[in-house]
Amino acid sequence: QVQLVESAGGLVQAGGSLRLSCTAAGRTFNNDAMAWFRQAPGKEREFVAAIIWSGGNTYNADSVKGRFTISRDKAKNTAYLQMNSLKPEDTAVYYCAAAVGVSGPEQAMGLMGVDGMDYWGKGTLVTVSS
Repeated sequence: QVQLVESAGGLVQAGGSLRLSCTAAGRTFNNDAMAWFRQAPGKEREFVAAIIWSGGNTYNADSVKGRFTISRDKAKNTAYLQMNSLKPEDTAVYYCAAAVGVSGPEQAMGLMGVDGMDYWGKGTLVTVSS
């Protein structure tokens, strides 16, 4: 069983930065992918960013392009989400997720929907004040 443990979120002022981490336990990632989703109050969970573990290919939602960066440390089995130029509309619970059996970019589209994920973290709250 894979467990995904996210770092704590927090309260940040608009324009500030925050880095989230997600460490996987119970599986050494290889042909897999990790992603970040978020869910604001009253809204559906939405895709933020994803990374294919083997090749490092990354994908971002249009709403965060140029501001958020996803990366991974293979040795630590950990993915990161660096969030810069944060806006109040980025306020949400952020969830780490993992998809197994992802070997290349041809599977990228499947990473952008909640149904494409096999494992989920518990979520961490990020609040951006104006």
